[in-house]
Amino acid sequence: MPLSRLLLPPERPALAPGIVHSNFSVQGDARFSFLAWQERMSPVYDIRPASTDGEQTFDASLFRYSIDDLTFFDMRTAPNVAERSLGRVSTENVRDVSFSVFLEGAPARFLGGKQRPDAPHMPSVPSILAVDMDQPCTIRSFQSRMLLFFVPRAVVEAAFPDAASLHGRLVEANTPLTRLLVAHLVTLNRQIVGLGKEEAAQSFRTAVELLAAAFSRQVGLSGNARAAVRAAVYGQVRRYVEANLHDPGLSPESVLQSLRLSRASVYRLFAHEGGLAAYIRSRRLRTAADELVRFPHLQVQDIAAGLGFNNASSFTRAFRRAYGIAPQDLHGYAPLLRRDEARPYQHASWRAAGVR
Repeated sequence: MPLSRLLLPPERPALAPGIVHSNFSVQGDARFSFLAWQERMSPVYDIRPASTDGEQTFDASLFRYSIDDLTFFDMRTAPNVAERSLGRVSTENVRDVSFSVFLEGAPARFLGGKQRPDAPHMPSVPSILAVDMDQPCTIRSFQSRMLLFFVPRAVVEAAFPDAASLHGRLVEANTPLTRLLVAHLVTLNRQIVGLGKEEAAQSFRTAVELLAAAFSRQVGLSGNARAAVRAAVYGQVRRYVEANLHDPGLSPESVLQSLRLSRASVYRLFAHEGGLAAYIRSRRLRTAADELVRFPHLQVQDIAAGLGFNNASSFTRAFRRAYGIAPQDLHGYAPLLRRDEARPYQHASWRAAGVR
């Protein structure tokens, strides 16, 4: 071997065929590095500075690994705010669920959407934040390192009954299950270079099962036979609500009567949503947001009435409280949002951003 070759650092072993890898990093002057990071993240999130004062420097990096439709990132980031607006999620057909595993520094803070009563204000690390990419959100990140996993919705819901209810939930690695989960994810990231495609994919699927188990245990949907019954009832109620969102007679009472369930048991299942009535209203508001963008030719009051909101002013107040924008304003933006829909979302691997 030539002497010049011996002086070079050893090359990293190649990944197995079928595992796609890429990396991207920025550092230094924030006037340039932050703009480059914004552009790279733009297929999934709109990024803005964490403060109005701004920082002089901005350092961030990502390493991406994709196995078919499963993708995860090893990321380091400086403070910033990532947002998925209501208009954006209403025009993009993004259904993945992301799980951010915070390993170093302060965990990100979930700001957008409904605050979870069971989420501590500033959790310790490591901790895991779940985000439904089909719902609006704002996430404030600090100087930190995380593993970010994007999982297709169907894969998540095969193990957890309702992916939408994961949105904004956070668990800390303070139990044997969650500590095992974090150790498994860290090992997958560290050893993927030496794994074959099928072995890596199986490890990823195991990670998804552990993630679902951790979040299921948090809401009491796993652990024993009674938990299995709760999970089945929860799924039954959720499916009934989704199938009847446009029925003006849909109410907690109609759900209980149709499914022959007790009020107390159902309320406990949906306590984290504020009760079944609050859950029904939330799902109707989310559907209304989609229809306000998809059907710009329809009147706002017709869309509202079709989802059981017979009082226009109460619908406007509820919509504004949920999303920070009046339904009339979102409806007015619809033609522009639909035009921007030509920007395709090419899965969570961010191929649209050239991260290959």
